[in-house]
Amino acid sequence: MRRRLIWLAVALCLCCVAYMTIGVRGPLSFVIPFRGTKLAALILVGVSISTSTVLFQTVSQNRILTPSIMGFDALYVMILTGAVFFLGGMTVALVSAHLAFAVTACAMTLAALLLFSTLLQSVHNNLMRMILTGIVLGALFRALTDFMQRLIDPNEFSVIQGASFARFTQIETDLLLLASVVCGVAVVLAWRMRFALDVLTLGREAAVNLGLDLQRVQMQALILTAVLVAVSTALVGPVAFLGLLVVSLARLATPVERHGVIFISASLISAITLIGGQTVLERVFHLSTPLSVVIDLLGGALFLILLLKGQRR
Repeated sequence: MRRRLIWLAVALCLCCVAYMTIGVRGPLSFVIPFRGTKLAALILVGVSISTSTVLFQTVSQNRILTPSIMGFDALYVMILTGAVFFLGGMTVALVSAHLAFAVTACAMTLAALLLFSTLLQSVHNNLMRMILTGIVLGALFRALTDFMQRLIDPNEFSVIQGASFARFTQIETDLLLLASVVCGVAVVLAWRMRFALDVLTLGREAAVNLGLDLQRVQMQALILTAVLVAVSTALVGPVAFLGLLVVSLARLATPVERHGVIFISASLISAITLIGGQTVLERVFHLSTPLSVVIDLLGGALFLILLLKGQRR
């Protein structure tokens, strides 16, 4: 298994070298910091999304679910649409990136914590009911978003449309340090939970019989999931199926149940997907198509395949 992780690490290094060197024009003193910050942002988003998906799938004990099913992406678009609807597109466009990032990340995190804490306490730890409630809330967010978008001036709608897809080429590098600190702390805490998550993989009854504080572990994992998804979404925008795609590939590449391995392999594959995909689209084919469109297409197809195969665990 270690050899497979080494090969994945080598592939990631090759992708990083290709991203930094292909099509280089101009002085390296400009190119290296310019591309280096974007490279770091891609790695940060990849690690955050893959870690949050592993946590969520372990807690839900279902390998075809991702945090986006709880309405995170819909909430992000609704916040953006609401800001344009009430404040106007010009005002939103002039808002500083730091303020927009802080408001979006805090709103998404608080909404998730409110949902998790309230439902876990009120439905006697019925996780499936909480997930179904999240799906319903996601549908509500999308309905409210559609309603506001129909009332918005078409010229201002372009502001929403541009921000509704993940923007890997327009990452605010000024926010990278703040996002790195928050996500770094969350990833470290998730790593420290890996043994408890291994026990949780055995099933809820087995975990309780082995002495695991089930509700505490579930709540901690969901909080970390909320923080990672909120920060990564606020940084680049929503990517619905990236987590499902890379974690499914990680389970094929490293077929073990140990979270110490799954966390690493999923993070490596996620970074390879983002950096390699961005390199191919941007440097090789010179396409302006957002990478998130391709990822969502592949991830959506994978979701249907897994759903049809009935790989629900």
